[in-house]
Amino acid sequence: MSPGKDTSAASPPPGCPMHQAAAPEPLKPKPPPGCPMHRKDDALNPDNNIPNLAQSPFPDQEIPLPTERVISSIPRAKAEDESNWEYPSPQQFYNALRRKGWETPETAIETMVDIHNWMNEEAWAEVMKWEKEYEGTCCDPKLLRFQGRPQELSPKARIMSWFGAPKPFDRHDWVIDRCGKEVRYVIDYYGGEDDVANDVPVFHLDVRPALDSFESAFDRLKFGVRETFAKFRAESASTSKTA
Repeated sequence: MSPGKDTSAASPPPGCPMHQAAAPEPLKPKPPPGCPMHRKDDALNPDNNIPNLAQSPFPDQEIPLPTERVISSIPRAKAEDESNWEYPSPQQFYNALRRKGWETPETAIETMVDIHNWMNEEAWAEVMKWEKEYEGTCCDPKLLRFQGRPQELSPKARIMSWFGAPKPFDRHDWVIDRCGKEVRYVIDYYGGEDDVANDVPVFHLDVRPALDSFESAFDRLKFGVRETFAKFRAESASTSKTA
């Protein structure tokens, strides 16, 4: 996956629980527009912008869901103990979906949480590719806050849709702390053609700095030129070998 463009088709790694033989009947879950932990009307912790989601099951819930929360690899900017962000537990995820009116099968929740967590890890890895340019002045960027904006197309996604490109099913804006400087990233999430052979969904992530400053605009221009040049060199090398 490369900065500034739709990343290569990717599917969750083989170690994800959805690949295990004991998994429930095959599902092809599509994350609903706006992950529940990013919705505006959930109660948020003012220190870390994470919703205070309940861990208790719904009265009509038939299957008990885990309440353990997974620690991400994404560092929190405001954490006094230098801890990382936590993902919601399957029970919290399910509760949020129910409150929003999403009728999601209880058997699909753990798989959906795995996919959600995996996509966020991939997004952070893409952010870090961009931030590598600044490791000389800031070697420890951290996630300060984030917001789901599923109903708002980013300017790039809107323009691409005018030319027939598919629209993303979700959008996040992440603000990182680059050693005291706030930098906003835009992440568009696209659904790809499912891997039928392995029965897993495939997604594309387009991660890039928002055009909020000259510095971010220059970064996108620089990466675009670099990528185009690398592609030209690769094609030239391939042509010379076949000539």
